[in-house]
Amino acid sequence: MDNLTIEKTKSTPAVFFDAGSGVLQMEGESYPENVVKFYAPLLDWLREYLSGEPEEVIMEFKISYFNSSTSKVFITMFDLLEQYVEEGKKARVRWICDEENDVAIECGEEFKEDLESLSFEIEVC
Repeated sequence: MDNLTIEKTKSTPAVFFDAGSGVLQMEGESYPENVVKFYAPLLDWLREYLSGEPEEVIMEFKISYFNSSTSKVFITMFDLLEQYVEEGKKARVRWICDEENDVAIECGEEFKEDLESLSFEIEVC
């Protein structure tokens, strides 16, 4: 399967989903004008990737700001990963945020609370 790479813009994060290593990274801000248009290819890629049953998936979010529409997409991603874990496979999330970004830290804590079986690590730098 091919990697997925998308360049960062003012309103969308850089995306590098590495099929070989299982490390899926997003970094930047996310408030695209059309959330569905931007994130549909990412969700499609993730579904296809998980169907190939990779050994381990590590999804890294280093998002400094995101809107509520993006939040819904992140929850969908977490749900897909949680289902994967519930099938006995390995996946985890690394939520990486700046120590001064209280909003990002709080959002990470809220996401973590809603997940039952998916490992969700909050890393404050």
